[in-house]
Amino acid sequence: MSNSNVQVLIIEDTNSIGVVMQSWLKKAEINSELVGTGKEGIERIQKGGIKVLLLDLQLPDMNGLEVLDLIKSEGLDITTVVVTASGSITTAVDAMRRGAYDFLVKPTAQERLLTTTKNALERETLNTAVKQIKKDFKKGGNHGFIGSSLPMIAIYKTIDAVARSSACVFISGESGTGKELCAEAIHIASNRKRSSFVALNCAAIPKDLIESEVFGHVKGAFTGATSDREGAAFSADGGTLFLDEVCEMDLKLQSKLLRFLQTGTVQKVGSDKLEKVDVRILCATNRNPLLEVEEGRFREDLYYRLHVIPVELPPLRSRESDVIEIAKFLLKQISEEEGKNFNSFTQAAIDALLSHSWPGNVRELQNIIRNAVILNEGEQIDSSMFSFATKVPEFGSVAAFKAANTIGINALSVSLDQPFADIEREIIEEAINQCDGSIPKASDMLSLSPSTIYRKKESWV
Repeated sequence: MSNSNVQVLIIEDTNSIGVVMQSWLKKAEINSELVGTGKEGIERIQKGGIKVLLLDLQLPDMNGLEVLDLIKSEGLDITTVVVTASGSITTAVDAMRRGAYDFLVKPTAQERLLTTTKNALERETLNTAVKQIKKDFKKGGNHGFIGSSLPMIAIYKTIDAVARSSACVFISGESGTGKELCAEAIHIASNRKRSSFVALNCAAIPKDLIESEVFGHVKGAFTGATSDREGAAFSADGGTLFLDEVCEMDLKLQSKLLRFLQTGTVQKVGSDKLEKVDVRILCATNRNPLLEVEEGRFREDLYYRLHVIPVELPPLRSRESDVIEIAKFLLKQISEEEGKNFNSFTQAAIDALLSHSWPGNVRELQNIIRNAVILNEGEQIDSSMFSFATKVPEFGSVAAFKAANTIGINALSVSLDQPFADIEREIIEEAINQCDGSIPKASDMLSLSPSTIYRKKESWV
């Protein structure tokens, strides 16, 4: 069998077990190669071509966890599934920390082995595609954002594409996801970058003053108008006007904004004169704009005028690979600002950051790190220094029922009379069930990290 055809490497010192595994893979048309020691395995991986590694933890020359460490230290790129006779969940967590994708316990059923191996091969194919996308994406093209996860690369590409247009952009996303940063990035990447970028928070301005803030007023237009005032639309002439929290805008003003979008003319409060301005409109909301239309709080015609190019920013919980990168950047920045010596996180702190669901997104992450830096001393941030806004379990009771809904657990004996820990356990176990025992797939379904599920399973033992 030529090396170029081998997809899976099995490191297993019990030859009979290895041969059986090979025969199962062969029936599924998956080519594999078998070696008996960690040293042989590392040497084979270094030759290239292997996509997935099935790794026994008990080897004659070294521990399987040491093999994982060597793979990581040498920068070898391979998806690893750990196979061991030990049913210890602690061992599984250690393996995941060292970079393992999944975990199998001996004796392993044929179907379980094949499902896990196929999942790992699919993951490796996706990883290859993602790496190519990241390679194609020009370095430094993150527009002020931090993170190289696939959802964010899609946002960077969208920013590049929409910046060349003059069409309205409607940015949506949860609080703390960076909607104003996105709007500013679009402006900076556009041909309007030499003109002003004016941001206006519609939720922060009293209703009786917002028209003046947007369109300006003339002297004497109302009590307190002691002089003429240019509004945001005039200030942004030739540039970009960003209307944040646009769904908070009063209905009466919405009609004037619609007219402004249709005609490109502005009428100051108290004036009969129409004046022409050249402004590109970007807007944002953390609400569901269609729901606002349905409820009669936002004009449908204005919605369709503004919602030409929608951009939805992903929440931090769906950008797991970015969390630590952002946290490290914030730690360096905040430590310098506060005159502290913190420069890294302990493994426990990293685990805590990856396990948290981040309802407040990047803003919450920033606050938690600032709090830890201000209230503590030292060089490393530990998990004990974090003060999360809520200490409830990661799902939260409402979200737990939503998760149950999502995975089709028909009311499943989930009731308000049950302890929350029991509800959570049922949901996680059902998700694992529906994913044929694959914890990584279950973690995707439930928007949790695999290591979180392993830790929870350990607590149930």
